[in-house]
Amino acid sequence: MKKSAVHAPAATSAAKPRGRPRSFDREQALERAMDVFWSKGFEAASLTDLTEAMGINPPSLYAAFGDKEGLFIEAVQRYHSDTQQNCPYADQLTARAAVESLLTFAATLFTDPGHPRGCLAVMAMMTSSTTSPRLQQMLMEQRAMAKAHLRERIQRGVKEGDVPQDADVTALTSLYSAVLSGLSLQARDGASRKALLAAVQAAMQAWPTGEAKPARRKLRAVA
Repeated sequence: MKKSAVHAPAATSAAKPRGRPRSFDREQALERAMDVFWSKGFEAASLTDLTEAMGINPPSLYAAFGDKEGLFIEAVQRYHSDTQQNCPYADQLTARAAVESLLTFAATLFTDPGHPRGCLAVMAMMTSSTTSPRLQQMLMEQRAMAKAHLRERIQRGVKEGDVPQDADVTALTSLYSAVLSGLSLQARDGASRKALLAAVQAAMQAWPTGEAKPARRKLRAVA
């Protein structure tokens, strides 16, 4: 009977998964979690939704990302990084072309059947009202960064002469930031890509059409 105690290591073997090293693809798991948040938002995405999509168990999620909030933060950051990499709109020759390129990219992305419709960043803003100050701060910083990037590109257009000197850069930035959010909401409501692209063209009609003059032309020769 004493020999039965020799089988104790079998119990240790059964418990081994609790402390075993992470064996899943972290980047792939993060991408799958991003899709869940993109589809359901932060609050509606349950731990079960996330672990099933990621193909891991809760302990592995906590070990790799801390908690659901930490996972959400990484997912939003990953989303922003991916969209910025895939849409270097600031490289366009003029500010108008840059803004139109950004909106066109967004209309296409938001209606891509390969992932949830709309914008993850907008979903994050709308579905994270009960989250911690840390997450709220991160979301605010991400929005501010995106808006500052857009403003910088329009301001560059003024300096380079392809945007009128009297253009209201702040108003233009607010307008096209609002258009971006609106495109996402329309996509979530089922708007077609064709409809969103038409909206982009309508929005571009608001671009200032006055004569654009390089800033240096404002300088006058000193007698």
